[in-house]
Amino acid sequence: MKFIEADLNGAFIIEPVVYSDNRGFFMETYNRRVFKDHGLNVEFVQDNQSLSERKGVIRGLHFQYPPYDQAKLVRVVSGRVLDVIVDMRKSSPTRGKWFSIELSSDNKRILFVPSGFAHGFCTLEDNSVVLYKVDKFYNPSAEAGIRWDDNNLGIRWPVQVPVMSDKDRTLPMLKDIGFVFP
Repeated sequence: MKFIEADLNGAFIIEPVVYSDNRGFFMETYNRRVFKDHGLNVEFVQDNQSLSERKGVIRGLHFQYPPYDQAKLVRVVSGRVLDVIVDMRKSSPTRGKWFSIELSSDNKRILFVPSGFAHGFCTLEDNSVVLYKVDKFYNPSAEAGIRWDDNNLGIRWPVQVPVMSDKDRTLPMLKDIGFVFP
């Protein structure tokens, strides 16, 4: 696995080694020992999967309040998404900045998102399937998020009128929440 530092402090793009032949391919998507060797001492406890049936679906930007904040390992097994993270850590040199990357079943890239980030994505193809590991269990009382179209962030989404849940559409702006992580 190749670990590439993303533009936000603590986030990594991971490019797995892919072994292909006439049957298809094999790749390792997570190895605790390799992650630890790269300074990512994370123990994942839950796997999540989403299917977005239409192009232009936005899910997020989600996070959980401390002490339930989650690190995530995100990848796409079918389709393509623009994956977006926002650094919400008060003490981070990249506080309030965002980063995006295309994750797809073709490029097989994986994004490591540290705790203290909001996370979301926009589907670029119909029937996009996203898998992600988290290091803390889902806690409904700690779930939160920020608006996808927060003008102060200026995220460049590839869609003007997204398909999204009412819940995500009415999330607060970052300035109304503040930087909730140390």
